[in-house]
Amino acid sequence: MEHIHGSDGSSSSSQQNPKSTAKWAASLENLLEDPEGVKRFREFLKKEFSEENVLFWLACEDFKKTQDKKQMQEKAKEIYMTFLSSKASSQVNVEGQSRLNENILEEPHPLMFQKLQDQIFNLMKYDSYSRFLKSDLFLKHKRTEEEEEDPPDAQTAAKRASRIYNT
Repeated sequence: MEHIHGSDGSSSSSQQNPKSTAKWAASLENLLEDPEGVKRFREFLKKEFSEENVLFWLACEDFKKTQDKKQMQEKAKEIYMTFLSSKASSQVNVEGQSRLNENILEEPHPLMFQKLQDQIFNLMKYDSYSRFLKSDLFLKHKRTEEEEEDPPDAQTAAKRASRIYNT
């Protein structure tokens, strides 16, 4: 699946194409690619006291795009201090987090956090993401979207259509 991203990382279409909630429900990847989706997911995770997971994931995504070596070192340290160190303020729960040797921070490379990022992604995917899709926060947003878009009689046809196109 190919996405065209603008320089700011957002998808190129400004208007909300097929209902965003339908896209969010299709996959966690879709949700994380949509700034509005990320915002809602963060609200949800805050309530669950696990917002650090998505913040860590976003920080890693940003880190991978960093070209400048000095900036990379700073960001690597920041990620480590914020999420991975034993004194981290927003510690994420990854296996072997302390095995990330602090020495690696001196010679950072774009994928140094990849394994940990994947762990957190899976944690979100199989845990908080499925709860998010059942949450009031998500369902309310979905209802609002549906009410904005369709007169009541067109709703079922639109729902059927959205199911077909969002596979």
